[in-house]
Amino acid sequence: MIATLLRPFRRVSAPPPAVPPGRLVYAIGDIHGRDDLLVRLRETIRADAQAAAREAAAEGRPAPQPVVIHLGDYVDRGLHSREAIGLLLDAPLPGFESIHLKGNHEDMLLRFLDDPSIGRVWLANGGDATLASYGVGNWRPPLDDAGLEDLRHRLRAALPPRHLAFLRGLAHCHEEGDYLFVHAGVRPGVAPAERRPEDMMWIRDGFLDSRADHGQMVVHGHSIEYRPDERPNRIGIDTGAFATGRLTALALAGATRRFLST
Repeated sequence: MIATLLRPFRRVSAPPPAVPPGRLVYAIGDIHGRDDLLVRLRETIRADAQAAAREAAAEGRPAPQPVVIHLGDYVDRGLHSREAIGLLLDAPLPGFESIHLKGNHEDMLLRFLDDPSIGRVWLANGGDATLASYGVGNWRPPLDDAGLEDLRHRLRAALPPRHLAFLRGLAHCHEEGDYLFVHAGVRPGVAPAERRPEDMMWIRDGFLDSRADHGQMVVHGHSIEYRPDERPNRIGIDTGAFATGRLTALALAGATRRFLST
């Protein structure tokens, strides 16, 4: 009895986060109009999934179901927002389940279509590049209220209905096993059922430096780092593709974790 009491205390480590069995998950960070990088990264992802399927076949296992999760911010800053959305809509990766989340830049674009007063903020954060990609030109800053209203009408006319439906139908979050995928992050201490879409699209303060257990490993974009930012409670994969040429994906299978990048 005494010997039992005197045994050294052993800390029991929690198992690492994992995605469900039979799922091969790829999360892609902020694209920001760089359809060229998206094409290259998708080829890398396709080859990676094919290698996983061959390995499963060699071991007599069913091939895992590949899933690609886009974390939002398809538009603004880069020159080809229209082409990036067209690629996602018209040429999804064959055989992949595709999930599309809403970023704060899609939020700004949609809000501008309903209320031109946000236009100055949106244009200053890369919305001018999106206008150009949809052929909305011949304007100069600064714009008065009438000029913003004119831009709003012209953009609404230029947006293909399928693109607008895509933007309006974007999800705010997605779960895969022990992982939660959002664009920006979550508010620490807030129950999942009470999380606000605004936080999931916009949050930085209060989330990035938090050490709180969010209940799941949070995978997010929104906040640029030169390399993927791995923390005990979150993984950031926005590597500033529009400026760096580095578009990053997180690859998850079971409890394993890898990064793919252009």
